[in-house]
Amino acid sequence: MFIPDIETKSVEEIKKYQEKELRKLLPYLNEHSVFYGEQFRENNINIADITTLEDLTKIPPTTKHDLQTRTHDFLCVDKRQIIDYVTTSGTLGEPVTFAMTDHDLERLAYNEYISFACAGVTSDDTFQLMVTMDKRFMAGLAYYLGLRKLGAGIIRTGPGLQELQFESIQRHQPTGLVTVPSFLPKLMSYAENHGIDYNHTSIRKAVCIGEPIRNNDFTLNTLGKKITDKWEIKLYSTYASTEMGTAFTECDAGKGGHHHPEMIIVEFLDENNQPVAEDEPGEVTITTLGVEAMPLLRFKTGDICYHHTEPCSCGRNTLRLGPVIGRKKQMLKFKGTTLFPPAIYDVLNEIEGIENYIIEVSTNQLGTDEILIKAGYDNLESLSEKRIKDHFRARLRVAPEIVFYHKSEILKQQFPSGNRKPITFIDKRK
Repeated sequence: MFIPDIETKSVEEIKKYQEKELRKLLPYLNEHSVFYGEQFRENNINIADITTLEDLTKIPPTTKHDLQTRTHDFLCVDKRQIIDYVTTSGTLGEPVTFAMTDHDLERLAYNEYISFACAGVTSDDTFQLMVTMDKRFMAGLAYYLGLRKLGAGIIRTGPGLQELQFESIQRHQPTGLVTVPSFLPKLMSYAENHGIDYNHTSIRKAVCIGEPIRNNDFTLNTLGKKITDKWEIKLYSTYASTEMGTAFTECDAGKGGHHHPEMIIVEFLDENNQPVAEDEPGEVTITTLGVEAMPLLRFKTGDICYHHTEPCSCGRNTLRLGPVIGRKKQMLKFKGTTLFPPAIYDVLNEIEGIENYIIEVSTNQLGTDEILIKAGYDNLESLSEKRIKDHFRARLRVAPEIVFYHKSEILKQQFPSGNRKPITFIDKRK
């Protein structure tokens, strides 16, 4: 298993390394970034005074709104140096286009190379990529570049199409999958209905993207258990975003996604933009290292996570990221209870007969949050509204309203024209 040297160094050595890289980044931003040059001047920030990671708190964080409204002011290179354009999914607002130089693409490949290596992937593996590479989607491109750099085999099937996935598995014998984990139960159901024994295929592992498969204590959540209770494969969780251009991926220990300090500085901030303690959830806030075209400084991702600093059994001394609890903008106050959508997803994934779903949130006449679950079914007779609401009350103490639709109708709503990710949360709040 390949581990970069910096990731096995002491915590003190890792910190010194990152501070050295930070001192390189700040002059670059001051000279080339319209946005950050202006920010330093308006806030009377002398970048020579920012020498330690603790000094970062002297700099105002960058928000998604900043990126959405001033995208071009973040660009640090001449347009002739841009090789590729990628776009965020726009889950929390308008999508943002990121420009990438040839150097940035090499950095992206290296990031996924060390991330796949973290998950125990070697050049002996062949991975089936069940994600899209079109529509300016960074992740699909990143996985392809990382596996290629690692020397592993790659089969690009794209998402969906269960028949094609199994035809490809049987023909090409891949050892692993890159997939959204909620697709795996659908794949298993297809196999069972068509007499395919998925436990006797070549698949041994799956790198899971976009959705959590673990609880905060690192045990498998409902979705993770639903998969592994029947399919004897190893699941690896990974967390990343277009803005970061960096992934936090689990090793075999399954105790959180490993931080790669050569790629990114990460902070966990409270409501007042101050660092939280290790046992407190905080908003993941990142500073990219080694990015040429659009580097970011103290960018608030909107994702709330716990972090862990004790050394890992794999030999890395880097901090680890727990599962995403939820997105800050998606926090719900429902009948006196604070909820994040992943907690609702977890309950829905437990209920047999619910094939897919959308959570729709609005503001009622009292000015408080209302939750409506649009649940997709294949066989409506197998579902009971009372039983589902009782299950919600047992798990979350509150029960939202539920409306049933055929699963094909929910699928249409999840994938409106041009969407590359399924929509599972719609926020109509004022």
